[in-house]
Amino acid sequence: MLGQKLIALLIMVIPAGIAVWGIKLMRDVFYLAFDPSYTGGSLWGQFLLGLVLFVVPVLFIGGFILHHDRKRNRVQPRFMKRDPDEEE
Repeated sequence: MLGQKLIALLIMVIPAGIAVWGIKLMRDVFYLAFDPSYTGGSLWGQFLLGLVLFVVPVLFIGGFILHHDRKRNRVQPRFMKRDPDEEE
């Protein structure tokens, strides 16, 4: 039981750390864009990398929580899986 909880914690902490790193990259781009002494090249690549590193882990964590809550029947009916053949 403790091992399962530890694995679940790692599944949540590792993507959260990656998302924090993505926010840091985007923040650095924002500050460099307004720095008059910056003479480097384009910052779009770093910003897009930071955006991807933020969005993908957040979606992963959201999907993990939704899957966990669906297994325990703790979500509203609109978030439950539906059969494709079922019509409303």
